[in-house]
Amino acid sequence: MRIEAEKTGDILIVTPMEKSIDASISADFKARMLEEIENGARRIVLDLSHVDFLDSSALGAMVSALKALGGVGSLAICGIREPVVNVFKLTRLDRVFRLYEGRSSACSVLSGNPGEEPEY
Repeated sequence: MRIEAEKTGDILIVTPMEKSIDASISADFKARMLEEIENGARRIVLDLSHVDFLDSSALGAMVSALKALGGVGSLAICGIREPVVNVFKLTRLDRVFRLYEGRSSACSVLSGNPGEEPEY
């Protein structure tokens, strides 16, 4: 699985470069997310701007990452295309994850700037 990761201050921005995150690659995706958390990432923005489709295994990987952060970290998701937003809404995970249109909004919230509400 191709993933780009970059740091902006103490925020790690993780961008999967795949069009689809499904059972064939979700284990790699989960392992990469958990590796970043084990290596000290506590504020993570997951940029899904390249993703057109994800299935339940991908959602499970995101839930695992959120659980791994526990009470000591934050995960925000941004760049979500309409089909993917619909999956979050259908599964009601839009109530679990903070979803933002762009990176700047997600990073702003994780930096502690008030006033930014989830956009979806």
